Amino acid sequence: MAPTTHTVTNQPPPLVGYDVFVSDRALTEGVARHLDASLTDTAIAELTALGRAAGSEQVQRWGADANANPPILHTHDRYGHRVDEVEFHPAWHRLLGKGVGAGLTAAWARPGGHVRRAAATVVWTQVDAGNNCPLSMTHAAVPALRSDPALAAEWEPRLAATVYDPGLRPAGDKAGVLFGMGMTEKQGGSDVRANTTRAVALTPGGEYRLTGHKWFCSAPMSDAFLVLAQAADGLTCFLVPRVLDDGSRNVFAIQRLKDKLGNRSNASAEVEFDDTWARRVGDEGRGVATIIGMVAATRLDCALGSAGLMRQAVAQATHHCAHREAFGGLLTDKPLMRNVLADLALESEAATTLALRLAAAYDTDDEGERDLLRLAVPAAKYWVTKRCTPVVAEALECLGGNGYVEESGMPRLLRESPLNSVWEGSGNVQALDVLRALGGSTRALDAYLREVGLSRGADRRLDKAAGELLADLADLEGAEGRARWLTERLALVLQGSLLVRFAPPEVADAFCASRLGGEHGGAFGTLPRTVATRALVERARPLL
Repeated sequence: MAPTTHTVTNQPPPLVGYDVFVSDRALTEGVARHLDASLTDTAIAELTALGRAAGSEQVQRWGADANANPPILHTHDRYGHRVDEVEFHPAWHRLLGKGVGAGLTAAWARPGGHVRRAAATVVWTQVDAGNNCPLSMTHAAVPALRSDPALAAEWEPRLAATVYDPGLRPAGDKAGVLFGMGMTEKQGGSDVRANTTRAVALTPGGEYRLTGHKWFCSAPMSDAFLVLAQAADGLTCFLVPRVLDDGSRNVFAIQRLKDKLGNRSNASAEVEFDDTWARRVGDEGRGVATIIGMVAATRLDCALGSAGLMRQAVAQATHHCAHREAFGGLLTDKPLMRNVLADLALESEAATTLALRLAAAYDTDDEGERDLLRLAVPAAKYWVTKRCTPVVAEALECLGGNGYVEESGMPRLLRESPLNSVWEGSGNVQALDVLRALGGSTRALDAYLREVGLSRGADRRLDKAAGELLADLADLEGAEGRARWLTERLALVLQGSLLVRFAPPEVADAFCASRLGGEHGGAFGTLPRTVATRALVERARPLL
């Protein structure tokens, strides 16, 4: 029925039917910068295909459907037998199939794999952040498994497969598998050394039985999990399959699913082990050392995921303001709104640039790059994830009341935005890890200073901030109380250094003025008047 009261005008078109990858200049430039020239054409083609899919109306609908229809736990079948299965909406499986097929679990198996996967993660997060959880843990399990060459040889090809094969069956019968992780327990949380789950050895060959629980275990329909439990010689890492080789179900009792603020498409469970079969990974008593490689990789994924969320928020805000008129002109032409949009775009680009640089460090065997990751990953995880929520909230405000309505997609982004700051160690955990990296050996700090030093002399504000940071780091006595401040400055100085070297001059100038030079207020939209806000907004705006 045609409306008779009014005609709908001045409403922006939906942001669909665009290439999420190609429209992100910071991301495309970063991929070209960090990949060997021989890989660039193939990688760009793959990422463009994924970007077009991510921006399509169909795939955007999958993301919305997966979040509108959360997973359902079935603890028992109709006859009373325990089944411990989680039912997902079909859209979840379609998204996960696309992600696996795009190589989001295959970084370790191909040249330049980490940069390619990092860019794909930024793109795919913008459709649905929930399915990135099993993709991330499957990817990140590889370093831990490599502590046992036999286990790595058995499981790594399955993890790197580009075929999504859902359902609980023996891993050897599947075309590809997914991994999860279970570390935290009720009484300890991030303090995993307080874990009480017990492991009793069955054979000298590394078979054990576990009894205990895990308080947060995401993606519980994965094929296997890396968990921590107390063995005779202390906290140890174990591999727990959902289905044993003979086809029988391992004891993996899902008690309930968490009712979470966001991340609704993904299941996060409370599970219990009762004489559950497990295989030891690494040596007894070396559980944290064994699993820390997995933790570091998932922490980088938290930064990448937050970069993706910020990018989508900025894309929505700049798109809206480029089509919406108010007070006699387009919103994007209003100096104050343009300042807000430029400020948001600056934060998004800094996050993407930093996360890609760290992904590139994984693509080399250089020890200096490993040293850089030891300090820069927790700093990036801390700062980038912390910036996500204020960026998304401000971007939502750019849409006005329309942004507060579920149909806009902005409330879903906002509910998702705090998650990466909490998962894989919250802010204090990251800041304390930075202090650990700074203590003892100077290798991590030396690697960081070498990286920052590559931009020395290019911007006086950056040089001044780097000098002040170095002075702060000279005395770490009693540093715990200021660990957050030090971590923030480490991240900002590194972001500034990268932007000065790689970003357009107007981006680097705006960042150094506002984030390092003190020319910024406490809210977005307070960039100094010297900033080329129009250029920053146009650089960030997606083109249909």
